[in-house]
Amino acid sequence: MEKSKATLMVAVVIMLFSGVRSDGSDHRYKAGEQVPLYANKVGPFHNPSETYRYFDLPFCIPDHLKEKKEALGEVLNGDRLVSAPYKLDFLVDKDSEVICKKKLTKDDLVKFRDAVAKDYYFQMYYDDLPIWGFLGKVDKEGKLDPSEYKYYLYKHIHFDIFYNKDRVIEINVRTDPNSLVEITEDKEVDVEFMYTVKWKETSTPFEKRMDKYSQSSSLPHHLEIHWFSIINSCVTVLLLTGFLATILMRVLKNDFVKYAHDEETAEDQEETGWKYIHGDVFRFPKYKSVLAAALGSGTQLFTLTIFIFLLALVGVFYPYNRGALFTALVVIYALTSGIAGYTATSFYCQLEGSNWVRNLLLTGFLFCGPLFLTFCFLNTVAIAYHATAALPFGTIMVILLIWTLVTSPLLVLGGIAGKNSKAEFQAPVRTTKYPREIPPLPWYRGTVPQMAMAGFLPFSAIYIELYYIFASVWGHRIYTIYSILFIVFIILIIVTAFITVALTYFQLAAEDHEWWWRSFLCGGSTGLFIYGYCLYYYYARSDMSGFMQTSFFFGYMACICYGFFLMLGTVGFRASLFFVRHIYRSIKCE
Repeated sequence: MEKSKATLMVAVVIMLFSGVRSDGSDHRYKAGEQVPLYANKVGPFHNPSETYRYFDLPFCIPDHLKEKKEALGEVLNGDRLVSAPYKLDFLVDKDSEVICKKKLTKDDLVKFRDAVAKDYYFQMYYDDLPIWGFLGKVDKEGKLDPSEYKYYLYKHIHFDIFYNKDRVIEINVRTDPNSLVEITEDKEVDVEFMYTVKWKETSTPFEKRMDKYSQSSSLPHHLEIHWFSIINSCVTVLLLTGFLATILMRVLKNDFVKYAHDEETAEDQEETGWKYIHGDVFRFPKYKSVLAAALGSGTQLFTLTIFIFLLALVGVFYPYNRGALFTALVVIYALTSGIAGYTATSFYCQLEGSNWVRNLLLTGFLFCGPLFLTFCFLNTVAIAYHATAALPFGTIMVILLIWTLVTSPLLVLGGIAGKNSKAEFQAPVRTTKYPREIPPLPWYRGTVPQMAMAGFLPFSAIYIELYYIFASVWGHRIYTIYSILFIVFIILIIVTAFITVALTYFQLAAEDHEWWWRSFLCGGSTGLFIYGYCLYYYYARSDMSGFMQTSFFFGYMACICYGFFLMLGTVGFRASLFFVRHIYRSIKCE
């Protein structure tokens, strides 16, 4: 039944995206027919989040300016498509066609000069194919003082368009380096903006026109690095599993033999090690409502990640399928909220919790709450900057409606199902009335050092791949090798589970029975390492700058790393719970 539900859900989501695919529509044109060209946005090349509307800069405005209706994911992606001033009709060549003659005022010059100084680029879409270009250049040759730099604006754009029969296959844009206008001084300038269009035939089929955007990530040297990353991760996994298999299993076997021998020889002999605390190991933890809510949220995020990978592997997130990933995240998160409600409430009831309604509310806000607060702050920053990252009121209302009409009801339904599941907590040994005192332990057995040990190994298995993901999300690279990413994700889950189990065993062997929260924190500690990598990436590997870009990067990465913390914490806790049940089921305890 559950399997059929999952299959149905995947089918629904794939159907939902069938309308988003921008290369799926059958675009055929006749000679002279107008092909849609939309101007999207402009912004500093090194600040991917800081983008502005195309006509925020004083370009030539077309006679009939139309805004293109966009899907939810496109708006979340910061796309704001409007009709462009260029007319690129099918198979119609143009040579130095004038768009408009314009007198640039002092204000216009200041805007353009500031844009050129910050290395602004523009982005357009022609028949759903992305095109980019830079606005101008800065002449720094032989000049040490920035006040001596000269600023130039490109006024002539060349479009090279490739076609196959009646379809557009490829478009390239280049700026004419000889057709410049100097904008260094605040003097009014008359500019004639022009463009040239050349049509060329190609044999590339329409179905493969998006392939060129995927090639950069699948070049041999990139694949080599990716495979090196996987081999490195696999070696880590093998070493870790080998260590656990030999040490843990041998130690456990000796423990089982010893405890069995103790039972036969001396019934009143004092117990030591993890058997000694059998009466406390299943004592329910403090803050069980928070733990149950964290497990519910973590399970939901894990399910969300699996669904995203399924969609990626079937080819939904091909390059420049605008907004598909954001739409997927919003829709699947809403549809999986029932899983969070069911998991949290059923576990909370197993721990003999009484106020399940409060637990359900906590589950709903544990991840969404911090995400909403972060969004409110960052959206305010984007509004202050007049950036396209600022969501329109209508989009915010749509998201709130999804949360109110889909997420919340499913969460409540899941909670009711979890409460009525009547599942009991399966503890193989009885819990004593009074807890034993935990013996004093050395500093390295504390929570923080254990978290540092637990997070380092899983992080070392993924850090090479992290660079490529960051360069894709916070840069202009394209990531398409989802199969490799999925393998790395599986390795991450396995390593997290194994290292948490190992640390839980050593904790119990030291007669520390408070393993519940420790296993969750140790499992989730990789999220903290990823956030530490964010600091390194920002300062050492990127050229991002400015308050808006910095706040967007660290704000949204904090939410993503928090999500990883909940998800991997859930994996660590579940693995430890399975392990603890197994070892205490294998011995006889009075």
